[in-house]
Amino acid sequence: MRINFKNLTVQVIIAIILGIIVGAIFPEFGAKLKILADIFIKLIKMLIAPIIFLTVVIGIGSMGDVKKVGKIGGKALIYFEVVSTFALAIGLIVVNLVQPGKGFNTEAASKADISQYTNAAAEDHGFGAFIMQIIPENVVGALANGELLPVLFSAVLFGLAAAAIGEPAKPVIKFFEQVADIFFKIVNMVMKISPIGAFGAMSYTIGNFGLKSLQNLGFLMLSVYITMFIFIVVVIGIIAYYFKFNIFKFIKYIKDEIFIVVGTSSSESALPSMMRKLENYGCSKQVVGLVLPTGYSFNLDGTSIYLSMAALFIAQAYGIDLDIWQQLTLLAILMLTSKGAAGVTGSGFITLAATLAAFPMIPVEGIALLIGVDRFMSEARAVTNLIGNGVATVVVSKVEKEFDPEQEQRALAGQVTTAP
Repeated sequence: MRINFKNLTVQVIIAIILGIIVGAIFPEFGAKLKILADIFIKLIKMLIAPIIFLTVVIGIGSMGDVKKVGKIGGKALIYFEVVSTFALAIGLIVVNLVQPGKGFNTEAASKADISQYTNAAAEDHGFGAFIMQIIPENVVGALANGELLPVLFSAVLFGLAAAAIGEPAKPVIKFFEQVADIFFKIVNMVMKISPIGAFGAMSYTIGNFGLKSLQNLGFLMLSVYITMFIFIVVVIGIIAYYFKFNIFKFIKYIKDEIFIVVGTSSSESALPSMMRKLENYGCSKQVVGLVLPTGYSFNLDGTSIYLSMAALFIAQAYGIDLDIWQQLTLLAILMLTSKGAAGVTGSGFITLAATLAAFPMIPVEGIALLIGVDRFMSEARAVTNLIGNGVATVVVSKVEKEFDPEQEQRALAGQVTTAP
């Protein structure tokens, strides 16, 4: 079997392996290569805000029916809430069964500086503050700063107004479509250097934390990875089966995006290309433009699993036994705090701090136990978020009869490319 070295997936895999080798052999040099990953992620992030704004406006505005927009958005939000609650519950069940935090030494936690996480949590996670985060001071400022939730809010309003105006707004929507094509072309150009970004990220991780860091808190890491695998194969798999598509074929179809996420530990890095992949898979542009960006804010399945498992792990490490009602209370708090994750830099860790601050039975300083391995679990979170949102988009497309099964077969057969 010949290896196609021009294939992006192959290039990213090779880059990750080389990053591990360089980080292990030359740790100081490897730690400095983080700049390569930062450059790639920054290039992607500079495109995300305008792409989300354009695609959401195009998706809503081209429908020309405000009721239809509300119908699709409502179904998507219901789906997000149900599935992310399942993710939280599965995390709690697994961590109760395997008890990875039992007998853990918590002495180091009292010495660690966690102020950056607790301060950010206090600033960013009040319910009122979260609502205020959604509404931007001005649209241009939100776009310039790459603030996902305010950009999404502005785009929804703009799209609804365009849909309400109807035919006179069509030239504006057409213009936005042409601008979006230009941005996606830029994305294709940036994606060519994604192996370099993956190489830099992995070199930094191994060089900075060392190979031994892969073994630290290994039981928790293994539990998180297994739980996310079960969630994808069983929960998401059953959903996919019910809506008549195969989860394994779908994962194979988006493998390029998955490996980019693994290399960069950021699901955002694959968002632009994922949108085109879903359109080529058979989902309508309107549904993709509305559902996928919204999912990045309200359907973070991987983050939900991580939050529930990490919170209970800390409780176990400190010998705190929570009864079923206390765990249900924790679950209710997580259902709220997890929805604000996308609006915060370093979302998983800061959201965990915010959750524990609202649930004083578990000491917030316990998050220091996870600092060393959070980087490795973030990859699993990001991949699960990516797959979960991709499946959500397909499901909503099928429910709304905005899906082309013949296009799906062509995409799976490799007869459709992602180039605009």
